[in-house]
Amino acid sequence: MTTAETFMKTPGWLDYYDGPSRPRFRLPPGAVDAHCHVFGPGAVFPYAPQRKYTPCDAPKEALFALRDHLGFDKNVIVQATCHGTDNRALIDALLACGGRARGVATVSQDVTDAELHAMHEAGVRGTRFNFVKRLADFTPREVLTDIAARIAPLGWHVVVYFEAQDLPELYDFFTTLPTTVVVDHMGRPDVTLPVDGPQFERFVGMMRDHPNIWSKVSCPERLSRSGPAALGGEQHAYRDVVPFARRLVETFPDRVLWGTDWPHPNLKDHMPDDGLLVDYIPSIATTVELQRKLLVDNPNRLYWS
Repeated sequence: MTTAETFMKTPGWLDYYDGPSRPRFRLPPGAVDAHCHVFGPGAVFPYAPQRKYTPCDAPKEALFALRDHLGFDKNVIVQATCHGTDNRALIDALLACGGRARGVATVSQDVTDAELHAMHEAGVRGTRFNFVKRLADFTPREVLTDIAARIAPLGWHVVVYFEAQDLPELYDFFTTLPTTVVVDHMGRPDVTLPVDGPQFERFVGMMRDHPNIWSKVSCPERLSRSGPAALGGEQHAYRDVVPFARRLVETFPDRVLWGTDWPHPNLKDHMPDDGLLVDYIPSIATTVELQRKLLVDNPNRLYWS
Protein backbone atom coordinates (compact mmCIF):
# COMPACT_ATOMS: atom_id res chain seq x y z
CA MET A 1 0.00 0.00 0.00
CA THR A 2 1.44 3.38 -0.94
CA THR A 3 1.56 6.37 1.38
CA ALA A 4 -0.99 8.21 -0.76
CA GLU A 5 -3.40 5.30 -0.45
CA THR A 6 -2.75 4.94 3.26
CA PHE A 7 -3.87 8.46 4.07
CA MET A 8 -6.63 8.98 1.55
CA LYS A 9 -9.67 10.25 3.43
CA THR A 10 -12.61 7.94 3.81
CA PRO A 11 -15.02 8.59 0.88
CA GLY A 12 -17.64 11.14 1.85
CA TRP A 13 -15.66 12.34 4.86
CA LEU A 14 -16.89 15.72 6.15
CA ASP A 15 -14.08 18.09 7.12
CA TYR A 16 -14.54 20.33 10.15
CA TYR A 17 -16.46 23.59 9.67
CA ASP A 18 -14.38 26.34 8.11
CA GLY A 19 -14.76 29.77 9.69
CA PRO A 20 -16.98 29.05 12.71
CA SER A 21 -19.07 31.91 14.07
CA ARG A 22 -18.19 33.66 17.30
CA PRO A 23 -20.61 32.44 19.99
CA ARG A 24 -23.28 34.75 21.34
CA PHE A 25 -23.14 32.85 24.63
CA ARG A 26 -20.23 34.15 26.66
CA LEU A 27 -18.44 31.26 28.32
CA PRO A 28 -17.60 31.67 32.01
CA PRO A 29 -13.94 32.34 32.87
CA GLY A 30 -11.97 29.11 33.04
CA ALA A 31 -14.32 27.17 30.76
CA VAL A 32 -13.05 23.82 29.47
CA ASP A 33 -13.84 22.12 26.17
CA ALA A 34 -13.84 18.69 27.79
CA HIS A 35 -14.06 16.52 24.66
CA CYS A 36 -12.10 17.18 21.48
CA HIS A 37 -9.52 15.44 19.32
CA VAL A 38 -6.43 15.90 17.21
CA PHE A 39 -5.91 13.99 13.97
CA GLY A 40 -2.35 13.66 12.76
CA PRO A 41 -1.19 15.31 10.69
CA GLY A 42 -0.80 11.93 9.08
CA ALA A 43 2.60 12.75 7.59
CA VAL A 44 3.95 13.26 11.12
CA PHE A 45 1.73 11.00 13.24
CA PRO A 46 0.51 8.19 10.96
CA TYR A 47 -2.97 6.80 11.35
CA ALA A 48 -3.25 3.27 12.71
CA PRO A 49 -3.09 0.45 10.16
CA GLN A 50 -6.16 -1.20 11.75
CA ARG A 51 -8.26 2.00 11.72
CA LYS A 52 -11.84 1.85 10.47
CA TYR A 53 -11.79 5.37 8.99
CA THR A 54 -9.25 7.85 7.67
CA PRO A 55 -10.02 11.45 8.67
CA CYS A 56 -8.88 14.82 7.47
CA ASP A 57 -5.82 16.13 9.26
CA ALA A 58 -6.84 18.23 12.28
CA PRO A 59 -3.62 19.28 14.01
CA LYS A 60 -3.08 20.83 17.41
CA GLU A 61 -2.59 24.30 15.96
CA ALA A 62 -6.12 24.29 14.53
CA LEU A 63 -7.55 23.00 17.82
CA PHE A 64 -5.84 25.69 19.88
CA ALA A 65 -6.96 28.39 17.46
CA LEU A 66 -10.55 27.17 17.80
CA ARG A 67 -10.22 27.15 21.60
CA ASP A 68 -9.25 30.80 21.57
CA HIS A 69 -11.87 31.77 18.99
CA LEU A 70 -14.71 30.19 20.95
CA GLY A 71 -13.53 31.56 24.28
CA PHE A 72 -12.48 28.40 26.12
CA ASP A 73 -9.56 28.47 28.52
CA LYS A 74 -8.58 24.81 28.29
CA ASN A 75 -9.11 21.56 26.38
CA VAL A 76 -9.41 17.88 27.23
CA ILE A 77 -8.05 16.03 24.20
CA VAL A 78 -9.36 12.50 23.76
CA GLN A 79 -7.44 9.92 21.77
CA ALA A 80 -9.24 9.19 18.51
CA THR A 81 -9.83 5.64 17.31
CA CYS A 82 -8.06 6.37 14.01
CA HIS A 83 -4.78 6.55 15.96
CA GLY A 84 -5.39 3.32 17.87
CA THR A 85 -3.03 2.97 20.84
CA ASP A 86 -0.38 5.22 19.27
CA ASN A 87 -0.79 8.30 21.46
CA ARG A 88 2.03 10.37 19.93
CA ALA A 89 -0.24 13.02 18.37
CA LEU A 90 -2.08 13.41 21.67
CA ILE A 91 1.12 13.67 23.71
CA ASP A 92 2.59 16.15 21.24
CA ALA A 93 -0.45 18.40 21.67
CA LEU A 94 -0.28 18.15 25.47
CA LEU A 95 3.39 19.09 25.52
CA ALA A 96 2.70 22.11 23.31
CA CYS A 97 -0.30 23.49 25.21
CA GLY A 98 1.42 25.31 28.04
CA GLY A 99 -0.59 23.46 30.69
CA ARG A 100 -3.90 24.35 29.07
CA ALA A 101 -4.86 20.80 28.07
CA ARG A 102 -5.22 17.38 29.60
CA GLY A 103 -5.51 14.10 27.74
CA VAL A 104 -7.37 10.81 27.64
CA ALA A 105 -5.23 8.09 26.05
CA THR A 106 -5.95 4.66 24.62
CA VAL A 107 -3.61 1.98 25.89
CA SER A 108 -3.14 -1.75 25.43
CA GLN A 109 -2.48 -4.35 28.10
CA ASP A 110 1.23 -4.43 27.28
CA VAL A 111 1.72 -0.75 28.17
CA THR A 112 4.51 -0.46 30.73
CA ASP A 113 4.31 1.34 34.04
CA ALA A 114 7.07 3.65 32.82
CA GLU A 115 4.96 4.56 29.79
CA LEU A 116 1.93 5.25 31.97
CA HIS A 117 3.97 7.52 34.23
CA ALA A 118 5.43 9.36 31.22
CA MET A 119 1.91 9.94 29.88
CA HIS A 120 0.83 11.19 33.30
CA GLU A 121 3.69 13.69 33.34
CA ALA A 122 2.60 14.90 29.90
CA GLY A 123 -0.93 15.53 31.16
CA VAL A 124 -2.89 12.32 30.53
CA ARG A 125 -5.54 11.73 33.19
CA GLY A 126 -7.64 8.91 31.77
CA THR A 127 -7.90 6.08 29.31
CA ARG A 128 -10.71 5.42 26.85
CA PHE A 129 -12.42 2.13 26.08
CA ASN A 130 -14.47 2.06 22.89
CA PHE A 131 -17.49 -0.25 22.69
CA VAL A 132 -18.94 1.08 19.43
CA LYS A 133 -18.34 -1.87 17.14
CA ARG A 134 -18.42 0.10 13.90
CA LEU A 135 -15.50 2.24 15.11
CA ALA A 136 -13.18 -0.18 16.86
CA ASP A 137 -12.86 -3.82 17.78
CA PHE A 138 -13.89 -4.61 21.35
CA THR A 139 -11.06 -5.29 23.76
CA PRO A 140 -11.76 -8.28 26.03
CA ARG A 141 -13.20 -7.16 29.35
CA GLU A 142 -10.53 -8.92 31.39
CA VAL A 143 -7.92 -6.81 29.58
CA LEU A 144 -9.83 -3.63 30.33
CA THR A 145 -10.25 -4.64 33.95
CA ASP A 146 -6.49 -5.14 34.23
CA ILE A 147 -5.79 -1.74 32.66
CA ALA A 148 -8.30 -0.02 34.94
CA ALA A 149 -6.63 -1.53 38.00
CA ARG A 150 -3.23 -0.31 36.82
CA ILE A 151 -4.31 3.27 36.17
CA ALA A 152 -6.30 3.65 39.39
CA PRO A 153 -3.20 4.42 41.52
CA LEU A 154 -2.40 7.31 39.14
CA GLY A 155 -5.78 8.86 39.86
CA TRP A 156 -6.84 8.37 36.25
CA HIS A 157 -10.41 7.70 35.22
CA VAL A 158 -11.95 5.52 32.54
CA VAL A 159 -13.89 6.94 29.60
CA VAL A 160 -16.35 4.59 27.90
CA TYR A 161 -18.04 5.06 24.55
CA PHE A 162 -21.01 2.86 23.72
CA GLU A 163 -24.50 2.95 22.24
CA ALA A 164 -27.63 2.83 24.38
CA GLN A 165 -28.90 -0.49 23.08
CA ASP A 166 -25.70 -2.16 24.31
CA LEU A 167 -25.87 -0.88 27.90
CA PRO A 168 -27.69 -3.94 29.32
CA GLU A 169 -24.81 -6.23 28.41
CA LEU A 170 -22.17 -3.71 29.56
CA TYR A 171 -23.85 -2.51 32.76
CA ASP A 172 -22.22 -4.94 35.18
CA PHE A 173 -18.77 -4.31 33.73
CA PHE A 174 -19.04 -0.52 33.91
CA THR A 175 -20.38 -0.52 37.45
CA THR A 176 -17.55 -2.66 38.83
CA LEU A 177 -14.64 -0.59 37.45
CA PRO A 178 -12.43 0.71 40.28
CA THR A 179 -12.18 4.30 39.02
CA THR A 180 -14.32 7.25 38.12
CA VAL A 181 -16.11 6.32 34.88
CA VAL A 182 -17.00 9.02 32.34
CA VAL A 183 -19.57 8.10 29.70
CA ASP A 184 -19.20 9.73 26.30
CA HIS A 185 -22.22 11.55 24.87
CA MET A 186 -24.86 10.32 27.35
CA GLY A 187 -24.40 6.75 26.15
CA ARG A 188 -25.82 7.72 22.74
CA PRO A 189 -29.55 7.52 23.56
CA ASP A 190 -32.21 7.20 20.88
CA VAL A 191 -33.76 10.67 21.21
CA THR A 192 -36.90 9.59 19.34
CA LEU A 193 -37.78 7.61 22.49
CA PRO A 194 -39.21 9.29 25.62
CA VAL A 195 -36.72 11.01 27.91
CA ASP A 196 -38.41 9.20 30.80
CA GLY A 197 -38.70 5.92 28.92
CA PRO A 198 -36.97 2.66 29.85
CA GLN A 199 -33.90 3.10 27.63
CA PHE A 200 -32.74 6.45 29.03
CA GLU A 201 -34.06 5.61 32.49
CA ARG A 202 -31.60 2.70 32.60
CA PHE A 203 -28.73 5.12 32.06
CA VAL A 204 -30.07 7.66 34.55
CA GLY A 205 -30.51 4.87 37.08
CA MET A 206 -26.93 3.74 36.58
CA MET A 207 -25.69 7.25 37.35
CA ARG A 208 -28.03 7.54 40.32
CA ASP A 209 -26.92 4.23 41.84
CA HIS A 210 -23.20 4.66 41.12
CA PRO A 211 -21.82 8.07 42.14
CA ASN A 212 -18.47 7.37 40.47
CA ILE A 213 -20.16 7.51 37.04
CA TRP A 214 -20.13 10.84 35.15
CA SER A 215 -21.53 11.76 31.74
CA LYS A 216 -20.58 14.06 28.92
CA VAL A 217 -23.68 15.86 27.66
CA SER A 218 -21.97 16.58 24.36
CA CYS A 219 -22.53 15.75 20.69
CA PRO A 220 -26.15 16.73 20.04
CA GLU A 221 -25.18 16.80 16.36
CA ARG A 222 -24.64 13.01 16.54
CA LEU A 223 -27.81 12.24 18.44
CA SER A 224 -30.36 14.56 16.84
CA ARG A 225 -32.97 13.16 14.46
CA SER A 226 -35.10 16.23 13.83
CA GLY A 227 -32.65 19.08 14.44
CA PRO A 228 -32.47 21.81 13.43
CA ALA A 229 -28.74 21.72 12.77
CA ALA A 230 -26.26 24.23 14.19
CA LEU A 231 -25.87 26.05 10.90
CA GLY A 232 -26.95 29.34 9.38
CA GLY A 233 -27.16 31.24 12.65
CA GLU A 234 -29.57 28.75 14.27
CA GLN A 235 -29.91 29.65 17.97
CA HIS A 236 -32.13 26.73 18.96
CA ALA A 237 -30.26 23.79 17.45
CA TYR A 238 -30.90 20.10 18.14
CA ARG A 239 -34.06 20.69 20.15
CA ASP A 240 -34.85 16.97 20.28
CA VAL A 241 -31.65 16.32 22.28
CA VAL A 242 -32.16 19.14 24.78
CA PRO A 243 -34.49 17.25 27.21
CA PHE A 244 -32.00 14.40 27.58
CA ALA A 245 -28.98 16.59 28.26
CA ARG A 246 -30.93 18.98 30.49
CA ARG A 247 -32.18 16.08 32.60
CA LEU A 248 -28.62 14.94 33.31
CA VAL A 249 -27.34 18.46 33.98
CA GLU A 250 -30.12 19.16 36.45
CA THR A 251 -30.10 15.72 38.11
CA PHE A 252 -26.32 15.30 38.36
CA PRO A 253 -24.93 18.86 38.23
CA ASP A 254 -21.58 17.87 39.75
CA ARG A 255 -20.94 14.93 37.38
CA VAL A 256 -21.48 16.31 33.88
CA LEU A 257 -19.03 17.61 31.28
CA TRP A 258 -19.40 19.29 27.90
CA GLY A 259 -17.18 19.39 24.83
CA THR A 260 -17.28 20.36 21.18
CA ASP A 261 -16.13 16.96 19.85
CA TRP A 262 -14.09 18.93 17.30
CA PRO A 263 -13.27 17.96 14.55
CA HIS A 264 -16.43 15.84 14.70
CA PRO A 265 -15.26 12.49 13.30
CA ASN A 266 -17.58 10.36 11.20
CA LEU A 267 -20.50 12.73 10.89
CA LYS A 268 -22.55 11.76 7.87
CA ASP A 269 -25.11 14.43 7.02
CA HIS A 270 -23.76 17.82 8.13
CA MET A 271 -20.84 19.50 9.86
CA PRO A 272 -21.92 21.90 12.63
CA ASP A 273 -20.70 25.44 13.14
CA ASP A 274 -18.76 25.16 16.42
CA GLY A 275 -19.76 28.68 17.46
CA LEU A 276 -23.41 27.68 17.26
CA LEU A 277 -22.65 24.52 19.22
CA VAL A 278 -21.44 26.73 22.06
CA ASP A 279 -24.70 28.68 21.77
CA TYR A 280 -26.52 25.38 22.43
CA ILE A 281 -25.13 25.20 25.98
CA PRO A 282 -27.63 27.55 27.71
CA SER A 283 -30.49 25.36 26.49
CA ILE A 284 -29.20 22.43 28.57
CA ALA A 285 -27.59 24.34 31.47
CA THR A 286 -30.16 27.03 32.09
CA THR A 287 -28.66 28.91 35.04
CA VAL A 288 -25.33 30.60 35.70
CA GLU A 289 -24.62 28.08 38.47
CA LEU A 290 -25.27 25.06 36.26
CA GLN A 291 -23.17 26.56 33.47
CA ARG A 292 -20.27 27.14 35.85
CA LYS A 293 -20.44 23.58 37.17
CA LEU A 294 -20.68 22.07 33.69
CA LEU A 295 -17.96 24.12 32.04
CA VAL A 296 -15.58 25.14 34.85
CA ASP A 297 -15.92 23.39 38.19
CA ASN A 298 -16.44 19.80 37.07
CA PRO A 299 -13.74 19.53 34.38
CA ASN A 300 -11.19 21.40 36.49
CA ARG A 301 -11.89 19.11 39.45
CA LEU A 302 -11.56 15.99 37.33
CA TYR A 303 -8.54 16.97 35.22
CA TRP A 304 -6.56 19.65 37.06
CA SER A 305 -7.01 19.02 40.79
